[in-house]
Amino acid sequence: MTKGKPATARPLHQLSSWQEQALAELRDIAEQHADAVTLVTATPAVTETRVHVTIRLPTGDLPNGPGGLRLRDHEDFIIGIGRSRISPPQADVEHQRFAGFPHVLQGHRLCIYLDPSREWNPLAGMAGFLDRLWAWLGDAAAGRFDAATAMYHAVGGVLHLTDGTPTVVIRDHVPDKPVQRASLQARTACRLDMTTGALPPPALAMPVLRLPRDLPLGAGLTLAQLLELIDSPGNSGPAGHARPVLSPARAFLTSLAASALRNASGTCQYFTLAVPHPAGGPVNLLVGRLPAAASDELRRLARVLTPRLGLDPSQIRKEVPVEWCRVSDERPDVTTRRDDQRPISAFRGKSVLVWGCGGLGSWAAEFITRAGAARISLCDDAIVTGGLLVRQDYAEADIGLGKSRALAARIRAISDHVEVGPVSDLEGAITSADVVIDATVSIAVGQALTAAAAAQPHAVLAQVATDSGTGALGILTVSAAGNPDSPAVIDTSAGLAVLSDPALELYHSLWREPLDGQELIPTRGCSAPTFHGSAADLAAVAACLVNLIALHMATPISGTHLIALPHAAGPGPSHHFIPA
Repeated sequence: MTKGKPATARPLHQLSSWQEQALAELRDIAEQHADAVTLVTATPAVTETRVHVTIRLPTGDLPNGPGGLRLRDHEDFIIGIGRSRISPPQADVEHQRFAGFPHVLQGHRLCIYLDPSREWNPLAGMAGFLDRLWAWLGDAAAGRFDAATAMYHAVGGVLHLTDGTPTVVIRDHVPDKPVQRASLQARTACRLDMTTGALPPPALAMPVLRLPRDLPLGAGLTLAQLLELIDSPGNSGPAGHARPVLSPARAFLTSLAASALRNASGTCQYFTLAVPHPAGGPVNLLVGRLPAAASDELRRLARVLTPRLGLDPSQIRKEVPVEWCRVSDERPDVTTRRDDQRPISAFRGKSVLVWGCGGLGSWAAEFITRAGAARISLCDDAIVTGGLLVRQDYAEADIGLGKSRALAARIRAISDHVEVGPVSDLEGAITSADVVIDATVSIAVGQALTAAAAAQPHAVLAQVATDSGTGALGILTVSAAGNPDSPAVIDTSAGLAVLSDPALELYHSLWREPLDGQELIPTRGCSAPTFHGSAADLAAVAACLVNLIALHMATPISGTHLIALPHAAGPGPSHHFIPA
């Protein structure tokens, strides 16, 4: 500071260039379209993250339809503009007249961008934002919103989440009961699994409270706020029914205290809210917890609890926080698998035998596990060595283990639902499997599949392989359940057709002996030749071939598939099928 000159005061929160631009655009729009937009705010309110202005829109002429939002002649909206143009502006209202309507968050924020990353275009500026707001109001007034598609609509329209809390995995069906006892088991430092019913320590006891209606204003940030919202009108039970002895808030607090007494001092007390969705269907599950100190305080109150009257919410300090956990809701009635419409879903619930757990077999086993197979049997007597990590689905900790054992451990880490293990009875495994995948290129294994094909009906028999020169080609030979020909017979026939077709020269190497340099000797000494290829090559080839096997599970056709990755050398089709 120069002596004798007054200090220049820096604004508490200086506007970003985007905020200045957005405000200028709003002023221009209000001046040019005074009949459509009125800028109510003379001086914007500036915070550390947003600048807020209020605009007024004439909404009385918007057509109103059945179930539509009732709008007044003019409505005011608080527009919040963030510091970066990456995120769209927000539109809020100061009243609660819109609470409970689809795509209204916590009763006051309009969800006008369901997916901002695809719907918000910063180049369109505030004019684009206002167009979007007008479209939202038109759809809302006309009743064109579907409450069933409103994200998180059952609990204020927002995701309740506190930083640092674990994820709670829920897979059990939640019974239709006002209060249900449940347990939490720690799986990792950041994961807990909820099970309906009581389990002994170290599992944590927790209550599940089913509310009579949704929570359009959200669930709050403190226990006092939550109890007040639980006791809001509509959550005391259906009209015409006798009032319960305990109010919903008292019943919840009493159940929470009873669970707290079952847990050790110094532990957090968890709870689950089962909140009905306004559009019907499965309840929305919300998991919260009280910090350890607040949980101990609840335990002290619970020891003097009068069971008939329950614990009075007024006994709870106003500032006791509620921490919200991320919920991984995996109940079958609410979850649609992301691979539901993909070919790989044909493996769901099936029994699969993978013969050969190497470059193709190890990746195929993982993909089939993720597809939801019920049982996977593994057969491979080889040991994992460090050189295999370049292209096979193993890790440093697996070196020295048998491949079947190491791959089984990885599969168990991927899925809790699959039954997996090495094969002890190979013939029994073949006859009990729905699909047999041979990834060995072994003459003896091929003969075993020939014997299996003679039995009618048999499992889907599939042989997979890649080329020795690049690992970028793939071949799949399938003998469908009703075909008496083995994969070896089908493969021989396909080879004759391919070798006589110049257009398929790219795939000729799959039936010819490798030339010098095409095979790889990985280490000096007595090291069996193997093929070239990276993990990226073989995982990609295995993925393609597994998808093709799935197609044959749905449609019983036999034949040979040839595939080439985009970087495979030589002209030719990337996929060619030769029916048997």
